[in-house]
Amino acid sequence: MEVEFQAYTNESQQQKFAIPVDSEHKATEFRLFSISKPHMRAFHLSWVSFFSCFVSSFAVPPLIPIIRDNLNLTATDIGNAGVASVSGAVFARIAMGTACDLVGPRLASTSLILLTAPAVYFTSIISSPTSFLLVRFFTGFSLATFVSTQFWMSSMFSAPVVGSANGFSGGWGNLGGGATQLIMPLVFSLIRDIGATKFTAWRIAFFVPAFFQMLTAFSILILGQDMPDGNFQGLKKTGEKSKDEFSRVLYNGITNYRGWILALTYGYCFGVELTIDNIIAEYFYDRFNLKLHIAGIIAASFGLANIFSRPAGGLISDAMGKRFGMRGRLWALWLCQTLGGVFCIILGLVGSLSVSIVVMIIFSLFVQASCGMTFGVVPFVSRRSLGVISGMTGGGGNVGAVLTQVIFFKGSTFSKERGITLMGVMIIICTLPLFSIYFPQWGGMVFGPSSEKVSEEDYYLAEWNSKEKDKGSHHSSLKFAENCKSERGRKVNTSTISSDEVAPQNI
Repeated sequence: MEVEFQAYTNESQQQKFAIPVDSEHKATEFRLFSISKPHMRAFHLSWVSFFSCFVSSFAVPPLIPIIRDNLNLTATDIGNAGVASVSGAVFARIAMGTACDLVGPRLASTSLILLTAPAVYFTSIISSPTSFLLVRFFTGFSLATFVSTQFWMSSMFSAPVVGSANGFSGGWGNLGGGATQLIMPLVFSLIRDIGATKFTAWRIAFFVPAFFQMLTAFSILILGQDMPDGNFQGLKKTGEKSKDEFSRVLYNGITNYRGWILALTYGYCFGVELTIDNIIAEYFYDRFNLKLHIAGIIAASFGLANIFSRPAGGLISDAMGKRFGMRGRLWALWLCQTLGGVFCIILGLVGSLSVSIVVMIIFSLFVQASCGMTFGVVPFVSRRSLGVISGMTGGGGNVGAVLTQVIFFKGSTFSKERGITLMGVMIIICTLPLFSIYFPQWGGMVFGPSSEKVSEEDYYLAEWNSKEKDKGSHHSSLKFAENCKSERGRKVNTSTISSDEVAPQNI
């Protein structure tokens, strides 16, 4: 009877979903060109909305040469605004992670997108360095939608493919940072050619990213779905999803040291990417005396590499996970990000335009692939506090961008080329803590799994106390633990370890 029931369950799942699913109804395949509901529709809604927020947040840098002349901005004004554009999202990302845990990614992301869209519209009426800084600060809050994007993908896709889903959604969203280098100069030129003066044309141009951002918000609200089986509120009403306590969710997240280490290392892959998005067009424009649109095209190539570099990082992370388990994911991340640091150092040292472009592209491939690999690890740090861990890591990316820009690219302490070289050194140093990440059930970069035979169930159930277990709140973690056994890798004995054989550990 049990076999027949299981067969019936599997058959009913296949009838309900267009893609094969696991016991949590998460997709076990990632079909890039499908728009099937709910898994692949969520994927496309998430990356397009994140793309729109990236376009809005970095719509200013490609037009800086025009805007600075209109508003009489100094290098310090521009540097302060660049820091402001990424600093606002630091706490917004942490808050977004918690919001996703409590109300779901659909409502969390829609709310933030609509709240930040007015700042993009207001860019068209700024008249001073102060108002310039403020619109960049508030627009930058929208970058916190990255957290809801990664949370959404981790809720829709199973362990063997979650790295790929996170890599493609984050990478294609980050494309906005490169696309805006092409879009904004083009929109500006078209408006100017129609008859507007250049100081009027750049202002009108900001209505385009603002409207696009609002459009994606309504698309998520109307077409999106939080989980494979429905939206958060509906699942809580039916009892299919337990109502969690904010304090417990937050506590479990911030006390897991692995989240803090990933936040640090993400600060020097994604944080570096944000920094480059802010400075690279101006860098090529000033250093090599290029025309505005040429500098924009070169700068765009850095961000546009996300079309395959960050997704490749997710794919590589999944491949290493299948072959070598979690230890393979960590080693791949460390190696890729360290190489990114090496090429960043070289970028600041070379003085030829052609060589600089080649090195920049190679550097972009490594640093963006590292972003994808980071979120190949994040979904496994915590099941209960996935949103908090995602928010901490994402916020770390913005903290890294703020610190890097304040230290190396604010004012005239360092030339931009010197700042880029020193940033490469920081990447290498801040990636080393990955060696200290250890999962007792899988091991770490240096040591193998715990000799006490800790199972996946032990690790994820340690987030729940006995009273919560008595209520059955831990059932989703049990399913997740079972589906994470693939992280042992092919090289490890994959026989199931019963959690009843050993006492739960303090993990």
